[in-house]
Amino acid sequence: MNFTISKEEMLEGMHRMNSFGTRLTGSQGHNNFIKWLKDEINKMDIPIFSDPFYFKRWEEKNSSIEIIDSEEKINIPVSSAYPYSGETSADGITEELVYIKNIKDIPKTTGKIAVFNISNINFLPSEIAFDKRTSYPADVVLEKKYEGPVITSFVQCFYGIVSKLSKAKAVILVWKGLHDDCIEGQYLSFITSYQKIPMLWVNETNGKIIIEAAKQHKKAKFVLEAEIEERAFTESFYCIIKGKNQKENVIVNTHTDGTNCVEENGPIALLQLMKNLKDQELERTHIFVFTTGHFRLPHFEDLRTGSFQSASRWLAMHRELWDGKGDHMKCVANLTLEHLGCKEWRDICGEYKYTGKPEVELVYTGNNFMDRLYIDTVKDRTTVRTMTLRGHNALHFGEGQNFFTMGIPEISLVPAPYYLCVVSESHEMEKFDIDLMVEQTETYAILIEKIEKISTDKLGRSDFYSILKAQSVSGGHDFSLKGLINKIFSK
Repeated sequence: MNFTISKEEMLEGMHRMNSFGTRLTGSQGHNNFIKWLKDEINKMDIPIFSDPFYFKRWEEKNSSIEIIDSEEKINIPVSSAYPYSGETSADGITEELVYIKNIKDIPKTTGKIAVFNISNINFLPSEIAFDKRTSYPADVVLEKKYEGPVITSFVQCFYGIVSKLSKAKAVILVWKGLHDDCIEGQYLSFITSYQKIPMLWVNETNGKIIIEAAKQHKKAKFVLEAEIEERAFTESFYCIIKGKNQKENVIVNTHTDGTNCVEENGPIALLQLMKNLKDQELERTHIFVFTTGHFRLPHFEDLRTGSFQSASRWLAMHRELWDGKGDHMKCVANLTLEHLGCKEWRDICGEYKYTGKPEVELVYTGNNFMDRLYIDTVKDRTTVRTMTLRGHNALHFGEGQNFFTMGIPEISLVPAPYYLCVVSESHEMEKFDIDLMVEQTETYAILIEKIEKISTDKLGRSDFYSILKAQSVSGGHDFSLKGLINKIFSK
């Protein structure tokens, strides 16, 4: 095959995507982005099949915190709102602040504003979440303790439930242990259902002021206005490029909703792949899937396909396109592209900045054959800093999880930069590398070409999750539950 990935077209696509603004699920920006994607695909004369959905949409419109002192009112900047938490009127809620230092303090929040410290999750070995297959170059490692705003919010996302049970009126969540600049605008956590209690995030610096005010039993005015759309429209869609073999296919997928230029720019890469494939003489059929709902997972997940990612709904709805039963098509491989072109930003000596390296490419490979296929493909790249993973302890980040759990061998790109879920005016373009995105897209173009020549038997099935035991991702010892217990009790 003759693939030509256009840097100019991809960069133009990135700017076009950013022009629609933040693309939260079902928002105007999201719907406009989908319309533009479909217009671009129509220009290629590739058929489009759409799956419309309606759901209850929540979006923050205005938020503020004001500490009320006897002599003055102190405005506290809000870092972000907790998505789908709850809302107040324009007048807000004015009540006493109650700092929750430990579980005994929770009953004290009834009718008041609860204040929680949310500490950076930096105490669990990375091997709890990840099991390494390969790294390239060989010296690529992850942090010894898996941390950051996304995993921290996911693990500690129960405060809304706790506060509802205590009958608090509102909640302030204080980030702790993460740089103030790092957590500005974080759209987290997006994996919880509608909480029915308004919650706001503040950074650690401003959180200290709030906590001190709470210790002095001061009141605060808390405002979180939100737009509620009871029947918001959104859609997933897919496209089929037919090959000689219309009983077998390769599914290439991503999602369309997102927060910034890397979350989610997978659709821009898929456009390039489709443009290159549409006039090729293909052996297998290729299906390109653009799902909605990644940022509204509680509404769009379908556990019948063993996963809570947004593609789970598409898989459940379209078994005739992948499960191989009866006269159904059989998906022999899955390629997932998410978060391309990410630079690595970290807290370095008190400054949140670019480290000079690309973010580690986390790539889930469904089995050892797919792993070797991927690693052999990236070795000739100019810029490569990758680690391949096996689904581990029922954890598998990104939209490839849906295919992995269904036994479909995958190669799923899902880097996880700290700014992944940030909403900002710049769309985080200062943290984006177009040349890296082009190289990553070229990698997937080569993978498509290689898979075309590989038999179904050789591609095999995906492995199941590894459980408890994990090859080290941090350069230390391999992990096992037995080893961890022995280490704890030997002290």
